[in-house]
Amino acid sequence: MIDDLYAGSISLLKKLIATPSLSGKEENVAEIIRDYLSSHGVELSTLKNNTWCKNKHWDDAKPVILLNSHIDTVKPVDGWSYDPFMPTEEEGKIIGLGSNDAGAPLVSLMATFLYFFNKKDLPFNLIYSATAEEEISGKNGMALLANELERVDFAIVGEPTQMKLAVAEKGLLVIDCTVHGKAGHAARNEGINSIYLAVDEINKIKNYQFDKVSEVLGEVKMTVTQIDAGFQHNVVPDTCRFVVDVRTNECYSNDEVIDIIKNLLKCDVKPRSRRLSSSGINLDHPFVEKVKSMGIECYGSPTLSDQSLMKYPSVKLGPGDSARSHTANEYIYPDEIKNGIKFYVSLLTDLIFK
Repeated sequence: MIDDLYAGSISLLKKLIATPSLSGKEENVAEIIRDYLSSHGVELSTLKNNTWCKNKHWDDAKPVILLNSHIDTVKPVDGWSYDPFMPTEEEGKIIGLGSNDAGAPLVSLMATFLYFFNKKDLPFNLIYSATAEEEISGKNGMALLANELERVDFAIVGEPTQMKLAVAEKGLLVIDCTVHGKAGHAARNEGINSIYLAVDEINKIKNYQFDKVSEVLGEVKMTVTQIDAGFQHNVVPDTCRFVVDVRTNECYSNDEVIDIIKNLLKCDVKPRSRRLSSSGINLDHPFVEKVKSMGIECYGSPTLSDQSLMKYPSVKLGPGDSARSHTANEYIYPDEIKNGIKFYVSLLTDLIFK
């Protein structure tokens, strides 16, 4: 059965690559996924470009496991040697945009769901979801679906992790900072240069260290990534704006981090969103213990996924390599998908938790 599911997964992946699915424009890929699941006798629920479904023999008394991955891609970067929307097989690879992130985890989790779909007497229920807008943390993806799912006790988020287990991932805050000075003529000793004031604020960010360091995720990391000021060479700018990318750990809530930054800086501080929190799972969770018993590496992930929008225990796990994501000539090895399906199935077989 796994061989048949693997063959179907490869065929499906090629169709997905050949169908552009940039974030917010995933409707055609969503239809391909719905047709594929329907062809296997699966009853679907849909909302915008999100699709989800339940195993056939659902039992409300049993815990619920969510298998989730995303259907959208980033825009192709410069440097592609191939058509990013043409699945190309070369040197044992399948090359194409989204092949690795997150096409391979998406189809592998779907195959895993189909493996268990008709089975009776499972110790758990399964929900499979293929969601939109992950790459832009959009409001019409997992953020929307989360309100539709009545109960989830545990989730596996399909992302390329080399089938190593990410037991936690850092959250994200994007902070817009505005420094106010006073305009003046650059040729005279007039005005208060907002750029110079901003440099002082930026140095505070550069040199600040948060007290609490996570054993899994390390320290909270702040990076200034954008700056903008001035409109004319001979005018001292009265306003300077800069952006801070903040990667949070589980030791602080996003609100706590925002308060610390506001107290640190002498400028206007405005977070774009507070909802992308650090996420993870207790290391004594039965799923984590089963993974560790198999000798699989567990780690804390610095990158963000739909896991940040989940309010229940979750892990990140999937075929592929995060280092290939968002790069030219992105690829996946077919054996990574086959082994991914086998590993997902082995982890869920006989998994019992309350």
